[in-house]
Amino acid sequence: MRDTDAAIWVFARRPAYVRHVMTPHNMIVDTPLGPVRIQGTDSAVTHLAFMAPNTPDDAQAGRMSAPVAEAARQLEAYFAGRRDAFDLPLAPDGTVFQKRVWRTLCEIPNQQTRTYGDIAKMLGQPGASRAVGLANARNPIAVVIPCHRVIGANDRLTGYAGGMTRKIWLLTHEGHRVDASRQRLAR
Repeated sequence: MRDTDAAIWVFARRPAYVRHVMTPHNMIVDTPLGPVRIQGTDSAVTHLAFMAPNTPDDAQAGRMSAPVAEAARQLEAYFAGRRDAFDLPLAPDGTVFQKRVWRTLCEIPNQQTRTYGDIAKMLGQPGASRAVGLANARNPIAVVIPCHRVIGANDRLTGYAGGMTRKIWLLTHEGHRVDASRQRLAR
């Protein structure tokens, strides 16, 4: 962790801060968008990322931490349409500014989007749209920290670390109408 006061975020109503133990655990979960690797500690989820095709499955068998196992259960429910929000302890590694952006992304409700400018204003830094975009691109916990809900001005879909096809799928799954050929939301 970069800063010594790194915290676990529990997203139910408000983030809660708890120290955590660094014992790595990881699990591979199959999703409609391809396999996802979930990594975490005994206390929190630290990474969730789409895996490249043909990536070897090096997830270790054995005892699985409760947060990683719960993330897998909640992710499966999300993709099955039985869950639209996540309630997990999170401990993403990043700068103070990145963590502020990621916390703000977690406030975007399902079936809604925000622009980079909206996020910058929510942070009290209206001129920081590009910095918000950079932090968004470095989100280590995809889907759960919903960076796919951030769009460009004029409803334009912008880059997504998991690929534009996945971003379009996720937004459509959450109830948005997307004009994929023009890469923008259809209002």
